[in-house]
Amino acid sequence: MTIKHGATKKSISSILESLAKKQKPKGVDAYKYVGKISLRKDALNIQRQLRNEWE
Repeated sequence: MTIKHGATKKSISSILESLAKKQKPKGVDAYKYVGKISLRKDALNIQRQLRNEWE
């Protein structure tokens, strides 16, 4: 995109909005997976067991 000298604020903001729409967000959308896993044990105990496997 090219912003020319003397461009109005409205035209600049519309260019910036179109650029924001084209860009994809980086990373993983973690909120998509919220509440999908049902654990039978406490998450902290599971984490401790996994850490103890390395020892």
